Amino acid sequence: MKNESGKHAGSLPTARTIRRACGNELYRTVKRLKIYVPDAKVREAEELYVRRVMLNLLWIHEHRSDRKKLADWWEAEVAADIASLWEIAPDRLVRAFRDAFGG
Repeated sequence: MKNESGKHAGSLPTARTIRRACGNELYRTVKRLKIYVPDAKVREAEELYVRRVMLNLLWIHEHRSDRKKLADWWEAEVAADIASLWEIAPDRLVRAFRDAFGG
């Protein structure tokens, strides 16, 4: 087991931190898609993403340093719903997200 010391060692992120992180990740994803996504659809996708993160918060926090595992989780749990909301191909969305997220 790793010896984690420091101010972020055992604390779970706050709701505000989660919302900001999800918003930033989706913003970077949209930029890489190079398409226009209406603000209302971006906000709806962000709400969906935040809800899913909150439901899986312990697992996500546990694997916070493994970007590949987090990107795999996003692909399995979130990507299909956002792709249908934004009316784009899921594989294209996943590629853009992985490029933006680093996983």
